[in-house]
Amino acid sequence: MSGDVEIEGWLAGLGFGLPAARRRARELLEAAGLTRAGKTRMSNEKLEKAESLLHERVFLHCTQSECVGFAKSSGREPVLCEPRNTCERCGGSDNSRAVKDVIDACRQRGVTRLVIVGGSPTARQELERLMTGSGLELRLVDGTKARPLELARGDLAWGDVVLLWGATELHHKVSNQYQDHATGPAKRKLIHVPRRGIAQVLAGLLAHLVR
Repeated sequence: MSGDVEIEGWLAGLGFGLPAARRRARELLEAAGLTRAGKTRMSNEKLEKAESLLHERVFLHCTQSECVGFAKSSGREPVLCEPRNTCERCGGSDNSRAVKDVIDACRQRGVTRLVIVGGSPTARQELERLMTGSGLELRLVDGTKARPLELARGDLAWGDVVLLWGATELHHKVSNQYQDHATGPAKRKLIHVPRRGIAQVLAGLLAHLVR
């Protein structure tokens, strides 16, 4: 005998936590013949098909304007999610949302190589994790260790954008290696963003990309 689940709770777990969202999800499930009005439980064998149907038809989003706009252009029906971490665009994370915005802007402008100098080891690890699979080549430089001139010049030549992450672990002797030797085209690709936090520094990068 197969088990079953309580439909309202199952929908809430998927991100349909708001009453209006659950009503819309039920309408779609009922139209597909996966449940019927008044029924409160669904057999486990139907869950995979039901979840697939909802994913094909609905884009769950949070209240952030970028996520709302992305949902509207997704080709699926936008539905406000609850909790926030079920947002299909940002997963409820300011960092994830900022990374996605930067990746989109880079793709639109042909930027494929990004150098970031500075930031704590933890922040650099998180940036690398968030950007894995994005198609962007990322070079992260420790801002507390002397960077040989030939390597700094190599970074300036290699990167489409070279970002000096100020207000973090970035020593002047390291940043000066880039600022003093960025000439010609390299000077135009070098930016300094004196902000703390991943989302904040990426907002500065995004402003540079879209201007």
